[in-house]
Amino acid sequence: MPGITLKNGLISYYGNPAGYTEKEKAVVDSIFQNDELSTWLKNRSLTPQWTDGVMERLLAGEHPGCIETAAPLKNVRIWQLKPDVDIHMKFIPYEEMVRQFGNPSPEHYRIAYDGQLNTNDLETIYARCNVNHPPGYDGHSLSMSDIVELYDDSGSEFHYCDRFGFQKISFGEPEQTQTMGMSM
Repeated sequence: MPGITLKNGLISYYGNPAGYTEKEKAVVDSIFQNDELSTWLKNRSLTPQWTDGVMERLLAGEHPGCIETAAPLKNVRIWQLKPDVDIHMKFIPYEEMVRQFGNPSPEHYRIAYDGQLNTNDLETIYARCNVNHPPGYDGHSLSMSDIVELYDDSGSEFHYCDRFGFQKISFGEPEQTQTMGMSM
């Protein structure tokens, strides 16, 4: 079995779906970035675009031409509980958090990271913030009770890091007050 192959526009690296081609460009998962693959791409006049999460999307069956346009990339904020909160709030499943302390509230959290991770995939974000912290990450490895916020100009969505996977939650959305219509 050859180490690196290109078939029907898909690049395989030792049997793993590593990327795809678009004209003279190769969109390749960052985990495969190395001299061997870089040289192989150069010899085929392909300019590499190293991107996180490509392999996961290919494994999920997404068509290569749709990967870049599937969803615009959002910014990522990682929220972690402040050091001075009740120790029993930390590292617990979502249901237990709600049962014991109510819904997670921004007043108990601090931002450990705010930036771009080149993916909207929560599992990829989890792996990145657990093993290889991005520059500017100021916290512990992503763990249960942490919150991942994906946001752009249209708003935010929040995901509680649960025992298995993530739980979509409302977090920090301002409550409606009845200050409108008050006479002066």
